[in-house]
Amino acid sequence: MRHRDVWPGAPTPLGARYRVGPDGVAGTNFALWAGGAEAVEVCLFDDGPRGPGTVETRLPLAELTHEIWHGFVPGVRPGQRYGFRVHGRWDPWTGARWNPAKLLLDPYARAVDGDFRLPPEVYGHVRDWPQQQVADTVRDERDSAPYVPKGVVVHDDAPDDEWADDRRPKTPWADSVIYELHVKGFTKLHPGIPEELRGTYAGLAHPAAIDHLQRLGVTAVELLPVHQFAHEDHLLRRGLHNYWGYNSIGYFAPHAGYAAGGTRGQQVEEFKAMVRALHAAGIEVILDVVYNHTAEAGEQGPTLSLRGIDNRGYYRLQSDPRRYADYTGCGNTLHVVQPQVLRLITDSLRYWVTEMGVDGFRFDLAAALARSMHDVDMLSPFLAVIAQDPVLRRVKLIAEPWDVGNGGYQVGAFPPLWTEWNDRYRDAVRDFWRGALPDVRDLGYRLSGSSDLYAWGGRRPYASVNFITAHDGFTLRDLVSYEHKHNEANGEGNRDGTNDNRSWNCGVEGESDDPAVNALRRRQLRNLLTTLLVSTGVPMLVAGDEMGRTQGGSNNAYCQDNAVSWLDWSLLDQPGAHGLYRLTRRLLALRHAHPVLRRRAFFSGRPQAPDGLRDLAWFTPRGAEMTPDDWYAPASTLGLFLSGRDIPGRDARGEKITDDSFLTVLHAGPDPVEFVLPGPPWAEAYELVVDTSLEDQVEEPGTVHEAGAAVTLPGRSVLLFRVRAAP
Repeated sequence: MRHRDVWPGAPTPLGARYRVGPDGVAGTNFALWAGGAEAVEVCLFDDGPRGPGTVETRLPLAELTHEIWHGFVPGVRPGQRYGFRVHGRWDPWTGARWNPAKLLLDPYARAVDGDFRLPPEVYGHVRDWPQQQVADTVRDERDSAPYVPKGVVVHDDAPDDEWADDRRPKTPWADSVIYELHVKGFTKLHPGIPEELRGTYAGLAHPAAIDHLQRLGVTAVELLPVHQFAHEDHLLRRGLHNYWGYNSIGYFAPHAGYAAGGTRGQQVEEFKAMVRALHAAGIEVILDVVYNHTAEAGEQGPTLSLRGIDNRGYYRLQSDPRRYADYTGCGNTLHVVQPQVLRLITDSLRYWVTEMGVDGFRFDLAAALARSMHDVDMLSPFLAVIAQDPVLRRVKLIAEPWDVGNGGYQVGAFPPLWTEWNDRYRDAVRDFWRGALPDVRDLGYRLSGSSDLYAWGGRRPYASVNFITAHDGFTLRDLVSYEHKHNEANGEGNRDGTNDNRSWNCGVEGESDDPAVNALRRRQLRNLLTTLLVSTGVPMLVAGDEMGRTQGGSNNAYCQDNAVSWLDWSLLDQPGAHGLYRLTRRLLALRHAHPVLRRRAFFSGRPQAPDGLRDLAWFTPRGAEMTPDDWYAPASTLGLFLSGRDIPGRDARGEKITDDSFLTVLHAGPDPVEFVLPGPPWAEAYELVVDTSLEDQVEEPGTVHEAGAAVTLPGRSVLLFRVRAAP
């Protein structure tokens, strides 16, 4: 070991921060919260005869301030690899799992170099102990350093105006259209991206990738997890990897596997450049974040970071503190009620906003974060801190409003400032188009903004993130091609993934060479996309659904880092897929042009002016307004009239907002039916704008029908009409 001095340094900020120290000497300050620990060493790794990063220098952090161990090491510069060893008691029966033989990743590491492997040496306990029922209680003394990645010191001297020339789009919630994508999967097969950039942040920043997003008309990308993550042991044993990334271990570090330019800090600058490029194109960046659990799993899991720093301080433990409370289904749950854990999460969130430039977050299993000691609590410390934080309360906040614990389903319960993934919307729309809704009451709420869930506490229709598909589940094409999951490639006996798909295969399971079946499937795709994009709320598309991407019936492709999950861009060369893409573009352009489709207030069902129309009306095929009995009766046809005459609110100049009025007619039945277009005072005439029975949508205005006329609705179709004056 080389000798190095360790000066006292400072307890804040946490992590490794390169700076100029006393007497103008440059170096790095290391600070680690490790409550209850007996000693902490920072370990520096340099290249040696045995290879890169094989020479370890251990330095004691002798200063202790408020449970934070700290020290300043002169001469340590950006690019230096490091980790921590934390000494303390080994007593799993009381939750104490300190083991200095295990090199630990800094929770505040800004960059990570190296891959996570999971040989026995990486476990704090003896994984192969003969009595497996107590294996987690036997400490493993083997050194894990050769098998784990290291943190990297990065430049932290960026000027305060680093983002001064960046123009955040700041798209209002009501105007937002979210596009969920995977950094690697979206770019890996894109023919317009240079091969060396595919699968990376630089690939997503490439003009060919951004051009697709701009032409489509989305306003935000929601990136599947980009925090540094690790792969689970059971996947590695089967030769698979965690593709989605919901297994975080580094909350400040961009996942190194998505970097084209290097992993010794280059990934940080590459990520920032990607954000800048997307912002320049008018596209916001939202991160899917996993603060509910970590990659260390349960008591049989590896010791990578938090478990070895302070197991009892970071994780929720059961009454038997040897065991972990698991509200996530992933083996552990972060103890967000603890101040140091709350600090870790909020420090991470602020870092990604202020220093990495992102515009918002989607919180995986957010109900687990909102738990106080046991129950979900909307006055929990986590939600309270977010609500008062001057940085975080200004960004987009999306909750996945459930977890797997008792009382974890909380759709509609999150407070103002939050939007939510609305699975009630997903289920109602899927059921309607597969002919499984007992009546249309629930569908009416979902199409009009879900006021039954969100019209409280000042919340608005855009509290509902409407989606039909997400990364988890069938793709849109598979939703109309499969009734059963086909996850055999995951190696779990097809037991993984949900059985509640609410899908319809149009008569044939899987791919078909029957032209009629394929035509019906394409029509159903158009129906589903049109329904989503004319509904009130914030629509979320999944990358590839606009071109009919398939996963071969897999509804849980979390470990398929291959062509199953990567976007097949050749689909755009196929007539049917390209027609779906053009329809999506048309609908998004229509939504952008018409504020009546992007309402900022819930419908009242009453006129907004003395001589006005009701802002919302529902019609039966007879052209008559629906009665209470109609809502409780089975129905496959529904007309929705949105009045643009008197839209609540004013524009930026204080002017009254007016718009065209629209009539959307949804018909899920297999046979054509007659629909009478509502007459005065609703309209004098209607112009056909979208007809999903057509394989391709014309750009020019459609046919004009007089009010009161009967039009034929083709089987399983959506017709969208714009109100016009009489011819």
